[in-house]
Amino acid sequence: MPGSDPVGATRRILEVVAAARAGAADQEQLLGALAGLRLLREELAGWEPELITAARAAGASWVALAPALGVASRQAAERRYLRLQPSANGAKTGEARVDAERDRRAGDRAVADWARRNSAILRQLAGRVSALDGLDPAAQESADRLGAALGDDDPATLLPPLAAAQPHLTDDHAGLARQLTEISEQADRLRRDAVGNRRARD
Repeated sequence: MPGSDPVGATRRILEVVAAARAGAADQEQLLGALAGLRLLREELAGWEPELITAARAAGASWVALAPALGVASRQAAERRYLRLQPSANGAKTGEARVDAERDRRAGDRAVADWARRNSAILRQLAGRVSALDGLDPAAQESADRLGAALGDDDPATLLPPLAAAQPHLTDDHAGLARQLTEISEQADRLRRDAVGNRRARD
């Protein structure tokens, strides 16, 4: 098996290739070499994303990886990596994973830009929620997360805990709950619009 001895598997395949070129390989040898080549190819395909991940963790940029991968740009290098990544559920093709990742990034950028422009409003809402008294344990946990997020320089980090807090607000805080709902709906619209715009450009 290539998995246990890829060097030996490669050597055996090369021996059959040499025999085939000399007209000395029989059918059994050729079929065995083809089966071994398929297994070896699958093994090598699994190594590439693993090595790219390790290179990125070691500090290699996509620009540096591009020539090593035989592609012309950082975008092509990243696209190749996403295409090679195994799917979590097997449902998406490599190209679909590339599109899904690009959609996610476009949405994240749009929401982050909007959050920065509306930082004062988001921080005010987060401060009001985190200062509420008499909350049940689940609501208090959300309020505590908001309090912690207020210390982050990026206002976009406030959006998830704001959305998480909304269902826990009681009728006593209905107006505040409505504002949080509007914020979440705005973020969802921004993501949808960003994805639509990205796909239209492509």
